[in-house]
Amino acid sequence: MPSSCKCRCLLAAAIVLIVSLGTAKATDLNPAALSYKLPNQIQWKDEANGAKTAVLLGDPSKEGLYIILVKWLPHRMSHPHYHPHDRFITVISGTWWVGTGNTFDPNSTVPMPAGSFVTHYGKQVHYDGAKDGEVTLEIVGQGPQTSTPAERKDVK
Repeated sequence: MPSSCKCRCLLAAAIVLIVSLGTAKATDLNPAALSYKLPNQIQWKDEANGAKTAVLLGDPSKEGLYIILVKWLPHRMSHPHYHPHDRFITVISGTWWVGTGNTFDPNSTVPMPAGSFVTHYGKQVHYDGAKDGEVTLEIVGQGPQTSTPAERKDVK
């Protein structure tokens, strides 16, 4: 068989293999090996501060590991607060704006673009949110997740 014919046969076999791999169905996955949620299966909950949250793992109100998604809508920010434990945040999409200290000053916040990784250290005051566009975060932490207000409002 000529080498050009062998190459075409190998190419055709590779294409058939790739196409057949792409036709695997979710029902072919072993639920003992993995679980998943597609984007349309993630349940978002509106929060009082203007954010939306979705729990991916654990229960943030209880002891133990949790993973949540947080979606900040444009022009929404938290005010100075702190959490009891470290939290590990990855910016999934958009630009997240972060600030530190007891005085709320959105103009002093620093942009964290998609792909950034931020650690909020336990009992340290910070504030954050979205400015002109929506931002989605993944937050990993130890529960229970609580937030203690820490804003200082200067009286003039």
